Amino acid sequence: MVLFLGPLIQLSVDCPWDWVDGLKVMSDPHFWVLCLSDMRWLCNHVTAPLTEELVFWACILPVLIPCTGLGPAMFTCSLFFSVAHFHHVIEQLRFCQGSVTSIFLSAAFQFSYTAVFRGYTEFIFIRTGHPIGPVLCHSFCNYIGFPAICAALENPQCLSVVIFCVLGMVLFLLLLHPMTD
Repeated sequence: MVLFLGPLIQLSVDCPWDWVDGLKVMSDPHFWVLCLSDMRWLCNHVTAPLTEELVFWACILPVLIPCTGLGPAMFTCSLFFSVAHFHHVIEQLRFCQGSVTSIFLSAAFQFSYTAVFRGYTEFIFIRTGHPIGPVLCHSFCNYIGFPAICAALENPQCLSVVIFCVLGMVLFLLLLHPMTD
């Protein structure tokens, strides 16, 4: 979560609710009934994290490790994971959701981002030996979404958001090993 410190600060600045209101909404059973009956929500927060993590660390990684070693297997698995997300490009092109250039620039950034994220979840699994960590990280990442860099730069609290983004990255790197022991 610390890696997402900047986006979380941006979300809290942009959100019309305060934390207490947010907690009240999340503790309301009706909220969860709505979430669990929404197929897109279920796919993004339950099905995709479970199935993708299962496929990539439980099926592909063990097959690659004996052939290539741990490092190259993790790298290859990260690339497969990133390529698997290219269906978003097809959706955006099909529904004319931006210029071709902007769609492909976004796809290149997302490719890099998902490759790094995949490496991170593999690292968590290898360090902890538990599948729940990568699945929860994946769900949280899907909830927060792709970093909205342009929106962050246009935010009235831009300096605060950027400072917290940098702080989040620094803390992430400092805490990576101690928090996964």
